[in-house]
Amino acid sequence: MPKSRRDDLVETALKLFYAGGFNATGIDKILEESGVAKMTLYNHFRSKDELILAVLHRRDEQFRNWLMGEMEKASPEPRARLLAMFDALETWFEGRAFRGMGFHGCAFINVSGEFSDQSHPAHRVAAEHKRSILEYLERQCASAGAPDPVKLAEQLALLKEGAIATAHVRGMPDAAQIAKEMAARMIDAALAEA
Repeated sequence: MPKSRRDDLVETALKLFYAGGFNATGIDKILEESGVAKMTLYNHFRSKDELILAVLHRRDEQFRNWLMGEMEKASPEPRARLLAMFDALETWFEGRAFRGMGFHGCAFINVSGEFSDQSHPAHRVAAEHKRSILEYLERQCASAGAPDPVKLAEQLALLKEGAIATAHVRGMPDAAQIAKEMAARMIDAALAEA
């Protein structure tokens, strides 16, 4: 099915916002890169803020589908899936996960930094994305037999976020494997309590 002009705008804006920042990337740059007229943009989005929200929703769907898909195809075992999250992160950190996008940190961490007011719609979308990932991790932890799947999921989510920040800020893709080693110890300790 051919992509719509709206899809072209959202995908172009996603790449540009992700690489250059949400506030720093102007509408004119998005129009130039997408080949879409300003009138077409405003037929689909009333403002740049509306476009940003559409981009965040697209990235949320794209990222969650990718991460969960990578974890699930790695193994039918929940413990192995949890550890596979870090292998997937390493692929992303090395710029091999999303064609043509490279690795510029987490779009949701980035946008929450640019729109730090927790009531801002973009910040709320970022928080919801992180909650969705956490809920998935909780389900995997419960399936693995963790006696406190909420606590273990929170610990793994913190490792994940720390690995993302370290890989981005320090240019250290092996942060994922360091986090994986820590995660294995956490998971094993949690399961030993069962």
